[in-house]
Amino acid sequence: MSYHQWGAQDLTQSRPTATAQVEARPGVVLEDVQSGFVGEILRTEKSGGMHVMVLEDRHGKRRTFPLGFGFHHEGSPVEMVAARAQSATQLRTASGSVRVAGQRARTARASRIWVEGKHDAELVEKVWGDDLRVEGIVVEPLHGVDDLAAAVRDFTPSAGRRLGILVDHLLPGTKEARIAAEAMAVAGAAGNVLIVGHPYVDVWQAVKPCALGLEAWPVIPRGEDWKTGILSRLGWPHSTQADAANGWKRILSGVSTYSDLEPTLLGRVEEVIDFLTAPGAGA
Repeated sequence: MSYHQWGAQDLTQSRPTATAQVEARPGVVLEDVQSGFVGEILRTEKSGGMHVMVLEDRHGKRRTFPLGFGFHHEGSPVEMVAARAQSATQLRTASGSVRVAGQRARTARASRIWVEGKHDAELVEKVWGDDLRVEGIVVEPLHGVDDLAAAVRDFTPSAGRRLGILVDHLLPGTKEARIAAEAMAVAGAAGNVLIVGHPYVDVWQAVKPCALGLEAWPVIPRGEDWKTGILSRLGWPHSTQADAANGWKRILSGVSTYSDLEPTLLGRVEEVIDFLTAPGAGA
């Protein structure tokens, strides 16, 4: 039995709480309490038999500190501890690329990815968002491609100001194919604009049915509203625009990684990203 707490005590004071532990990973910003040095962790290493971390301040000055107590993180005292090994999934983004630890979002390039609508943009963000922030590429929904040529003309594409455009149902002989050809005829588009597409009526179909527990997407007859028909045959509410929005949320929730999407969409998005990040494609 311990007797060290016996005797007069101030019961109005709260008991001291344990100092929070923070893993020493690149990108974490710390203040060394003793010296006042504030910097971002660049890396950790072993030196003289102990774990140390290298911090760099905003002026580029670097200092090395041992792990342990004596640091503030986000205004609170912390104990810095060695980072645990990450699993394979933590080391990969949802698109399957290698995750860049501690990488800050890059300042946005002048180049852009255009997609047809909000749902397309949300799907691209969910799977490729981490990669696009590293590359500084912004995704913008067009809300339809009927005026695509005019939009490209207003954008004024150039060698340092490229456009990658993802179009639904882009098949030979379709209205979408004609619209794409007109857009590519705009001055400055050649070599600076890339229009790609997938064969699906809507980006919903680019999600593999198995990701939603389905064997296949329902077939909707020509002339019937496609989204309404899909929701109806899945037994989901389908009468209003809000029903369609909620249906998309359910579909999107079934997507975790690139493996939940059809290869025909994966290849086109990767093609666009490569086009926009090629040397000379914009700062």
